[in-house]
Amino acid sequence: MKIKVLHVLHAVGGVDVYLRLLIEAIDHRKFELVIVKGINDNSKPYMKPCGDLVKTYELPIDREINLINDLKSINKVVKILRNEKPNVVHAHSAKGGIIARTASILYKVNVLHTPHAYSYLSTESVFKRALFLRIERFYKNINSTLLATSQSELSRGVLEVKYKKEKAILFANSIKKIESSQNLTQEKTWPDNYICSVGRPCYQKNIELMVEIINQVKKQNEDIHLVLMGVGFHSPNLSAVKLRIKEKKLEENITMLEWTSREEIFSIISKSKLYISTSRYEGLPYSMIETLALGKPIVATDCDGNRDLVINNYNGYLIKENQTLEMPKRVLDILEDISLQEKMGLNSFNIFLDNFEISKNIKKLESIYLSNSKSFLN
Repeated sequence: MKIKVLHVLHAVGGVDVYLRLLIEAIDHRKFELVIVKGINDNSKPYMKPCGDLVKTYELPIDREINLINDLKSINKVVKILRNEKPNVVHAHSAKGGIIARTASILYKVNVLHTPHAYSYLSTESVFKRALFLRIERFYKNINSTLLATSQSELSRGVLEVKYKKEKAILFANSIKKIESSQNLTQEKTWPDNYICSVGRPCYQKNIELMVEIINQVKKQNEDIHLVLMGVGFHSPNLSAVKLRIKEKKLEENITMLEWTSREEIFSIISKSKLYISTSRYEGLPYSMIETLALGKPIVATDCDGNRDLVINNYNGYLIKENQTLEMPKRVLDILEDISLQEKMGLNSFNIFLDNFEISKNIKKLESIYLSNSKSFLN
């Protein structure tokens, strides 16, 4: 008899990628997956490797708080739970976690909650941060086990959200080995020598700092060029970033791509000199795991998620929050030393093979589903 896993999520960005990679890797002879996603999420259907569709429900699950829609979604998830009778629920991000765990009060089932970076980290407001953290602490007590994407997310869940250690599990974000990079289907408008990043202009990604880093590097290397991918989706700081680029006269040094397919992201990363991240926090960013798989060095802020992927002075550089003026120097160090690029790139690839290859890691997730399934709890 198969173990049935019900996924509840707002299926956009890395959360959507996570689920698609899981569907491709999991043993469908042993596990049956059912998906509950937002109406306005990625419309691409979820397919098993054999070509069959994964059963999917669509509800009004959105990123922002909407009391009426959220209550409707909770009510519908309760009905879905009673109809599908899953052995375990896997809820994703803050909204999926709240909806699934509230629904589990009326249909008793264990909920594995994957934050994909805790929501209370997403705001500068002290009040909102305290409120969101209080909500996470409340919901941890409702049929909830933390299933973290990184060791740093796991540690934060135990230390700040106050999960008991025995109720906190790690399954690191993982991808397939990238066999070859694809050719671009869009016109290439940037020079051959460039660095790259993936990140929408928002508080989390701190693209304003990235622009300042390029400004500082340009003083030593006028030909510096950044290709920034993925700026088109939910980018509240886009206008401010464009203004800063104009003020610093960096229009010729920064290319921003609104939307890029994952295959094209692979191509752009594979031909870059290095990857840069200025994030304030992460879950475990897929773009940086892909950078490891493509064998490239990384210069990144020392935050949750990033520190799980970069070993300082080994496959790149980690920069402390109060030392960000060091980032331009580290970018230049790698750009000006081809042997260092190659050495750090090889180290990145080895870190990927040892830790983040999904065909090796999927057995752990299958074991987690099995040990947390309802049939074993009752």
